[in-house]
Amino acid sequence: MPIIPVAQVQIGDRLGSDVQTALGSVLLQQGRTLSDRDIEILQAFLIPSLDVIRHGLEEQKAEMAAEEVATTTEAKLTNLQLEFLQMEKLLTRILSMVGSGLKIPVLDLRNGLNALIGCMEEYNVLTFIPPPATGTPDVMVRNSVLSAMTSYQLAKWNKFPEKDWLQIAMAGLLHDIGNVKVDPAILNKPSRLTAEELQEMREHPLYGFKLLEGAASLNQGVWLAALQHHERIDGSGYPMKVKGEKIHPYAKIVAITDVYHAMTSNRNYRKAESPYLVLEELHSGSFGKLDPLYVQTFIERTTQFHNGVFVKLNDGRVGEIVFTDRNHPTRPMISLNGQIVNLSQNRQLFIIEVFASGS
Repeated sequence: MPIIPVAQVQIGDRLGSDVQTALGSVLLQQGRTLSDRDIEILQAFLIPSLDVIRHGLEEQKAEMAAEEVATTTEAKLTNLQLEFLQMEKLLTRILSMVGSGLKIPVLDLRNGLNALIGCMEEYNVLTFIPPPATGTPDVMVRNSVLSAMTSYQLAKWNKFPEKDWLQIAMAGLLHDIGNVKVDPAILNKPSRLTAEELQEMREHPLYGFKLLEGAASLNQGVWLAALQHHERIDGSGYPMKVKGEKIHPYAKIVAITDVYHAMTSNRNYRKAESPYLVLEELHSGSFGKLDPLYVQTFIERTTQFHNGVFVKLNDGRVGEIVFTDRNHPTRPMISLNGQIVNLSQNRQLFIIEVFASGS
């Protein structure tokens, strides 16, 4: 069966295989006869090509189209995704250096972060898809780059002075640097840690602080974010069990972004959670744990979508956001085939994926 670009799909074509989203869930099932509405959805989800069944479609034309699609897909990464990959490579190299006892090349990190931040107008926390990594991606490195991007965004949203934005992004990037001193067997263990292993893991904030303390061009907030990003306002965190205002503002920002990206990414021991459910958990967990003002700002700003953004629900249905209530930002009203479903009233339903529009 021929694979053709979505731009060449016609009403009445039948799907030769399931159409999957970038996150791997089924959008349209094999055998479906495409309608005008289906084609709009495919374009909105940025699906590049389809396996279709159409009478009279020449195999030679399909092969040419497939070659064109392959070339287009290779060049389809956005500037932000390209800079993201560069930042991952740079951080991986620097963590290896630090693990070997060398000093942190802060200037290289600053230059890499500035290049990444220069593309941040493309960034949306809920819809950004990290590009495929070459080989097996390092979960800690990927989480650190994402935390840097979101920490930068959260600093702006909370009206930190502009001079702090890059430093807070640096705090997000380096918050887990202490893990280079933790036994890799513990870091990569697929099962539950023993009490002794957990205690060793919980030393990484102290290791990170010692590695960063006194580093040129890094302010004290960056060191303290490494030390305090697992502390909680009520004193229930670690390693020092400090409370409230004794936790540095940088650490309060990074704590939110670290938790969000850890929970929305796949790990050895669990699957990624729905971003909307994670936002709800952050909201409920902010009482006494995370800074409630920063959490509220994070939720409100990440869920601000224009009408027409497509989402997928946990029951498999796809619809459009038509209204977001500020009192229930994680549970908007969704249009499903012309029917309006209010997620704040239908609590058994929730959003599992959000898709960037093609605009």
